[in-house]
Amino acid sequence: MKICIVEDEAVWRNKIKTTVENYCAGKNISAQINAYGSGRDFMKNTDADLLFLDIELADGEDGFWIAEQLMNSGSQCKICFLTSHTEMARQGYRVNAFRYIDKKYLEEIDEAMESFFKTKVQERIISCKNTAGIQIRINLSELLFIETSGRKLRYLMLDGSEHFCEGKISETAQGLSPFGFFYVQRSYIVNLKYIESVNSHEITLCNGLKIAIGRVHSGEFKREFFKWRMLFGD
Repeated sequence: MKICIVEDEAVWRNKIKTTVENYCAGKNISAQINAYGSGRDFMKNTDADLLFLDIELADGEDGFWIAEQLMNSGSQCKICFLTSHTEMARQGYRVNAFRYIDKKYLEEIDEAMESFFKTKVQERIISCKNTAGIQIRINLSELLFIETSGRKLRYLMLDGSEHFCEGKISETAQGLSPFGFFYVQRSYIVNLKYIESVNSHEITLCNGLKIAIGRVHSGEFKREFFKWRMLFGD
């Protein structure tokens, strides 16, 4: 997860970065946090999931213009505008702003972060090569679980459709762990979002499938599942 801050005033930039860091530390969230003093520096590498962007930057830079460039590039980055002049916020409809935060109330960043993680964490499309050698795209928010199937991996979707792809389950589990998936035993990676119930030795998914929890994974699974429910549970 990559979070960026664009704020030309060092005092505000440091305050905002500290607030974001404290939120992530308090929620045990791993994120790369980069702060920039100008839109020009940020635009050299616009790869971000969440952006805290000052509307009025130095040297005539315009936060709305930066947001428009991101939108036109096809970026899915969520933008939280920062301003001392809240009357300017109404212009943000042009770029589908995620939040407007008054600099006098930086505690609003916590609410923005919580909402962002609830809506964004599984908004990912991954690619994998199927058994025919064709690259396919899989929406993580619709992926129920992955299981080993011979030397392939079976991806089962919520609608019952399935994809058989190449890959190693341990490597796949590691890549998906930041997005709410857990390697519950040597044959299964499950989407924590779709766990219906849990007991001491197995989980039940929303489709009724019961999967045993591997003994070596049990303690870590319980910690991760509890953390997920604390962060994203309804």
